[in-house]
Amino acid sequence: MNRYPSGLLIGKFYPPHVGHHALIRWASSRCDRLTVLVMAGATETVPLADRMAWMRAEHHDDHRVRILGTRCDAPMDVTDEQVWTAQLAIMRAALGTDADVDAVFCGDSYGPELARRFSATAVPVERTPSSSTAIRADLAGRWSDLAPATRAGLTTRVVVLGAESTGTTTVARALAEHYRARGGAWAATTWVPEYGREHTEAKWAEQPGRLDEVVWNTADFDAIAVEQTRREEAAARHGSPLLVCDTDAFATAIWERRYLGAHARTGQPWTQVPPRAVYLVTDHVGVPWSDDGMREGDLAIRSAMTGWFVDALTRAGHSWVPLTGTLDQRVDLAVRTVDPLLDRAARFGEPLHGPGFEGQTA
Repeated sequence: MNRYPSGLLIGKFYPPHVGHHALIRWASSRCDRLTVLVMAGATETVPLADRMAWMRAEHHDDHRVRILGTRCDAPMDVTDEQVWTAQLAIMRAALGTDADVDAVFCGDSYGPELARRFSATAVPVERTPSSSTAIRADLAGRWSDLAPATRAGLTTRVVVLGAESTGTTTVARALAEHYRARGGAWAATTWVPEYGREHTEAKWAEQPGRLDEVVWNTADFDAIAVEQTRREEAAARHGSPLLVCDTDAFATAIWERRYLGAHARTGQPWTQVPPRAVYLVTDHVGVPWSDDGMREGDLAIRSAMTGWFVDALTRAGHSWVPLTGTLDQRVDLAVRTVDPLLDRAARFGEPLHGPGFEGQTA
């Protein structure tokens, strides 16, 4: 089996799937250095930066693999010399000083010609059962074809937040159960509990006395926010196309305001959370106060915090929907909000096509 100093693999990886990753690992085993060039067009709805980040996450332990990316809106037509000239110019510019390659790995019919134009050896690769085209056509049905980082990136994230004793946990759990009942990939739908409660229990154990005597500081909220996001990311990598979160790091800033008052900070870096499809705000009106032993607020504080959440979400430009009424009404509104967001997340813009381009790595 021949081994090459430098290899090249080009594709759209729209989105990258387990077949792509297997191919990259195989090609890497044949090279001292493998460059994977991701080429993204304007009609495609998964950002180039995201595809590159997901692929780097999957191959970060392989020092031989280098992931590069470039925008490319030139036509796709292997019968047109001007198109070849345009495509090659874009590829070479993206490769920079490492544009000289010894082997081009490609499973499409244009592979030998691409290799010839790079003055390289064409190394044919087998087609894989996974297909980006099939994934784009049925995201949930092909969810298992995605590696963890890509799943996390394509997951629709819904955050339920609200003041104490407004039913955030109950709604989050019910929403996750609703979609889990769909079966298939949806059976892995989960919800991320509020880490702040766990942190409070540990802090209270260290400071015996009444809960309202526990002393809070900024380090507590830093720890809560970071751990909340870590748990969210872990759940997103191994769940379904939907992840429900019972609060998040963005909401932690509001809780810092609640407990530290004038000493609360603004603009903490951990408030820059991963993209959310929507925030569901559990309104306090009509929800009886229930003291489970871990709560210390009252109706006035609940009302104020509802306003704080709404104001913060609005200022930050987040999409949010207030949940009011009975529990059943709240869950119903949540489902009616989330369903079209899931439908939208499962639709992909069509990539460019053209004569002679089958798009094996599309």
